[in-house]
Amino acid sequence: MKVGIFTDSYKPYTSGVVTSIATFKEELNKLGHQVYIFAPSYPEYEDGEEGVFRYYSMASPTNPDFALVIPVYPGMHMLLKKLDLDIIHVHSPFTMGWVGMHWANRQHVPLIFTYHTLYDQYAHYVPVAQELVREMALRFSNNFCNQCDHIVVPSQEIQRLLYSYEISTPISVIPTGVPLHKFQGPRENWLRNNYDIPEENRILLFVGRLTREKNLEYLIDAFTLVKREMPNTTLVLTAQGPLEHELKQLVVNLGMQLDIDVIFTGAQPFDTLVDIYYSSDLFVFSSMTETQGLVLIEAMAAGLPVVAVRAYGVQDMVDNGIDGVLTECNREEYAQAITGILSDRKLYDYYKKNAHKKAISLSSTNMALKLEKVYEELLVNSPPRRTKIQEFISRIAP
Repeated sequence: MKVGIFTDSYKPYTSGVVTSIATFKEELNKLGHQVYIFAPSYPEYEDGEEGVFRYYSMASPTNPDFALVIPVYPGMHMLLKKLDLDIIHVHSPFTMGWVGMHWANRQHVPLIFTYHTLYDQYAHYVPVAQELVREMALRFSNNFCNQCDHIVVPSQEIQRLLYSYEISTPISVIPTGVPLHKFQGPRENWLRNNYDIPEENRILLFVGRLTREKNLEYLIDAFTLVKREMPNTTLVLTAQGPLEHELKQLVVNLGMQLDIDVIFTGAQPFDTLVDIYYSSDLFVFSSMTETQGLVLIEAMAAGLPVVAVRAYGVQDMVDNGIDGVLTECNREEYAQAITGILSDRKLYDYYKKNAHKKAISLSSTNMALKLEKVYEELLVNSPPRRTKIQEFISRIAP
């Protein structure tokens, strides 16, 4: 199969969406399929990757790391004619999603959409009328979903949520899998080799973006309670994002020391990230807006138990009382869950063993095989998509 991926973000930008696309592309290539990426360009970044086509873009005013696509690509019609795609898979209901839908209509190929994000939860990036923006985001994404041939979601919670929105498009649950082969072999104790972390300290790790929706103010605040009960702990945040300065200032304001109590490593390449997972003792996650939380499964692949806030998506990834603990968004309960695991070696080992088992069940190879099956069924069962002009003619024709 020849698959065209249309996305509003891709390398070098770091996010769960980008990781998902890159992981599925690698696995689909192994299965013998050809995958082409259509994505925004980024300043001073040159691709060393084949099959990636870049649209012009501009920096987002609210998040300079994020590129806003200018949906013009001269010669796209001839390029797609040459590529002869079998299916188009979009990863956003916004600019590149509509670009992908346009070309799926023009090329008469099936359109599949992965619903990665609870879009209404990102209204805080708009400086005014956030409630109106939230409502519009829901209507916009729901309308987009109903124009696709199939939807992929990473968790059953999100599948139930979309059905509650009265979306009629068929939905499959296919989480982004973890590339287990990248977690094999001896690993470097990267954190202790690069930071002056006392040998007796237990290391709590967060991986993600330093953005408002990750609820990191809550995480840092709850960590002060952990430090009060267990002074020999260190919190590591492996991430970058627009809130970095603000969060560092919060650490200082709460009476903790940067690079001692709380360490910001910045974003790291995946191989280094795997070493960071293995350097840590417990994975902590506070986001309330996830559709999956891929980093949860990555952490489990390294055998890390998880403490997370109970929220959409996360509940499918963490089995409460088996491979980690889910709490309400209450800092006292959250801190107690962390100290409870770290102070009970038998309980810690139980969670650690089960965390690794959960990661194996969600390998990227297995998830790619599920996606391949959806593609094959679409090619067999989906009627050819029609352009709006053809739809209009069919409605007025006698």
